[in-house]
Amino acid sequence: MTNQTAPPTTQPRNLWRSTAAILLGIVAVVALSLATDQLFHVLHVYPPWGQPMNDSGLLGLALAYRCAYNVVGAYITARLAPRNAMRHVWILGFIGVGLGLVGAIVTIPMHLGPTWYPISIVVTALPFTWLGGMLHRVTTWR
Repeated sequence: MTNQTAPPTTQPRNLWRSTAAILLGIVAVVALSLATDQLFHVLHVYPPWGQPMNDSGLLGLALAYRCAYNVVGAYITARLAPRNAMRHVWILGFIGVGLGLVGAIVTIPMHLGPTWYPISIVVTALPFTWLGGMLHRVTTWR
C-alpha cells in the first residue's frame, strides 16, 4: 500500500483577484464620492468647485455619505476577495487612512474649509471600512 496525501483543501492565493477586490473597493468609494459631490455642486447645494466650503452642515453631509460609501467599498472588497475577506477589508481601510492623511496634509494648508473635516476623513476610514466588512460577514452564509 502506498501512502498518498490528500490534496490541499484551501484555494491557492490569487494575487490578481485580491488586488482587484481592493482596487474595486477604492474605485467604488472614490467614484461614488465624486459623483455625489458633483451632483451637489450642480444642484447648487455646494459652492462652485475650488471655493472654500465652511458650512459645517454641508461638511457633515459630505462626511456622512463618504462614511456610507466606505461601508459600500469595503463590502465590495470583502465580497470579491478570494479568501480572508476581512484581511482584504483591513488593507483597504489602511489604504483609506493613508490616502486621507495625504489629502489632509495637502488640503489643510490650502484653507479650503475647517480642519476638522479632512481630519475626520482620516479618523473615520477604519471604523466604517470595518463596518462594511462586518456587514458582508453577517449577510454571507458561507
